[in-house]
Amino acid sequence: MKWNKFRLKTTTEAEEIVSSMLADLGIEGVQIEDRIPLTQSDKEQMFVDILPEIDVDDGVAYLSFYLDEAEEKERILAKVREELKEMSAYVNVGDATIEESQTEDVDWVNNWKQYFHQFTVDDVLIIPSWEEAAPKDQDKMIIHIDPGTAFGTGMHETTQLCIRQIKKYVTADTKILDVGCGSGILGMLALKFGAVYSVGTDLDPCAIDATRENMEVNGIREDQYEVMIGNLIDNKEIQDAVGYETYDIVAANILADVLVPLTPVIVNQMKSGAVYITSGIIDDQDKEFRVKKACEEAGLEVIETTYQGEWVSVTARKK
Repeated sequence: MKWNKFRLKTTTEAEEIVSSMLADLGIEGVQIEDRIPLTQSDKEQMFVDILPEIDVDDGVAYLSFYLDEAEEKERILAKVREELKEMSAYVNVGDATIEESQTEDVDWVNNWKQYFHQFTVDDVLIIPSWEEAAPKDQDKMIIHIDPGTAFGTGMHETTQLCIRQIKKYVTADTKILDVGCGSGILGMLALKFGAVYSVGTDLDPCAIDATRENMEVNGIREDQYEVMIGNLIDNKEIQDAVGYETYDIVAANILADVLVPLTPVIVNQMKSGAVYITSGIIDDQDKEFRVKKACEEAGLEVIETTYQGEWVSVTARKK
């Protein structure tokens, strides 16, 4: 399907109120482009694999929205321009010009391909389906991951921190639980490192689908890796399904604010002596302290803290 794309030039001052106006007119999925520097909170919440490079803020913002060919674009655009004119009386809307172009669904589907290419994490080659491993990389451990709707291609520092810790502690008898499995990369790599069984949980149905698709591409059977949807923190049904005192390793690549309430619950899924690998903690002393304190209060011993970029991984052991 072809779509009409409209790119509205305004100001960073007005971008929120203009976005709200577009939503009130029934225009959904507005994309905002600006150069406002990321705050510390923004960096923590932008849990994505490929972080943006942002230039100096110039006060300009672009709002893009899409209308399909069946919609009455002239009527809608006339209404948008009318609203912008009224809005200009009390806020600086800037040029308020609108550029029109056409795009197709296939452009969105393939958009990641221009940014995501094969790369290594130590001796692990992570490669998308549309590329082939070079002859010089044939001796590396290879895992196929396509970027999609679920987090975890291995490019983000938090994922790499977890990969290295899992590799360090996995054994041939390891059963691993990955809380917030995303693309399934940690559970699948654990199997490739020698683990006997993986379980992944996530709140997002897209993550479950992505994990199953990546399992198929990597030749991982359903009797090796089980994925479930649900919240382990407060859902007794998913806690029962996952099992108690079952896992040698639990990995949780989640934000610190989730790790704190998760930790006293997840110890029940861990065997005596099991290792708890956490990441997703922004390099902030208070957040690191809170996660370590949660581990200690849950009866875990913090055995290692590792750092990469602006992120921290805390590894603890069940006494």
